[in-house]
Amino acid sequence: MEIDIVSVFPEYFDVLNLSLLGKAQHNGLVEVRTHNLRDWTHDVHQSVDDTPVGGGAGMVMKPEVWAECLDELLGLDPVDDVLGAAADAAGVGVADVVDAAGDSLTGPVLEEGNDGSESLAFGSVVAQVLQDSVADREAAAAAEAAAAGEAAAAGEAAAAGETAGERVEETTGQPVGDGMPDHGAQGTVLIFPNPSAPLFTQADATELSTKRHLVFGCGRYEGYDARIPEYYRAQGVDVREYSIGDYVLNGGEVAVSAMIEAITRLMPGFMGNHESIVEESYTGSNALLEHFQYTKPARWRGIDVPAVLLSGDHGKVDRFRRDEALAKTARLRPDLIEALNCHDLDKADRKMLMALGWNVCGNHPRRS
Repeated sequence: MEIDIVSVFPEYFDVLNLSLLGKAQHNGLVEVRTHNLRDWTHDVHQSVDDTPVGGGAGMVMKPEVWAECLDELLGLDPVDDVLGAAADAAGVGVADVVDAAGDSLTGPVLEEGNDGSESLAFGSVVAQVLQDSVADREAAAAAEAAAAGEAAAAGEAAAAGETAGERVEETTGQPVGDGMPDHGAQGTVLIFPNPSAPLFTQADATELSTKRHLVFGCGRYEGYDARIPEYYRAQGVDVREYSIGDYVLNGGEVAVSAMIEAITRLMPGFMGNHESIVEESYTGSNALLEHFQYTKPARWRGIDVPAVLLSGDHGKVDRFRRDEALAKTARLRPDLIEALNCHDLDKADRKMLMALGWNVCGNHPRRS
């Protein structure tokens, strides 16, 4: 996996050279490259921010500096009217986009230029409509091509040891040809930490651990111009914005460090013993908090480890730990209990949850 990090404090990420992540880099499993955003500025002060449009406190990171940096890292050419170009590629007009977006639009869609011409304004809904239009056209074209050459494709795929419907990339196990444009950003995920974005979860870390190339952008001040992620989404780049919790930091560096560690440790070959992550908190489709952990001595300062852990009976130990995980999760994260699928619970799980005051008769547990 290749990881690029853009920050105004690239030295912050020296910590990634330590411990298992440092070893993974040394062994060639992961390559981490840091970049100073100021290297793409052109003024004497190396300015990366400016005052907010519309007024307000603080400073906002400038899109033109970010764009020069990201274009280079993603292998993209600059596009002056990216949404207009996307509309052309989708085979739709400005009016079509406005009609499709409909009541979901919260602001003006059309902007009038100095010459009287109209262009599409940036906005998540507009960009999504364009992407959906492109996806629909690509799906229709793919279906037509598949119908026309199904027999030939099947023969070629069989000869190559592949399935007719999908070719799998050998190093990642991921499908090749995911609808991304044919440019350097194909197979790349662009990630911005943002306290107002969806929460980054273990499921996100698991999915991202299969990617070939991740690019992280660290915001500062009042954050980055909102048009930056919109622009690259309209370019066909897989752009993600994540929060790591309900709090605000001075910059994105801490969040990026946390996400990189959560992602890379799930890669095959990263951990010395891969089994050590199987029962971790939040792992799997029916995720729970992990049970408590103990080590020697069995008695320490008057406190004993649970006797069952010393019994040598692996079945009893496994059941004790499972019950402990259920009880701990019910107390600290009842939302995870509510997300469990009752049909996947065994008899002992149901008995434990019922003893903890949960009704397990439906599809998901509910408090009695």
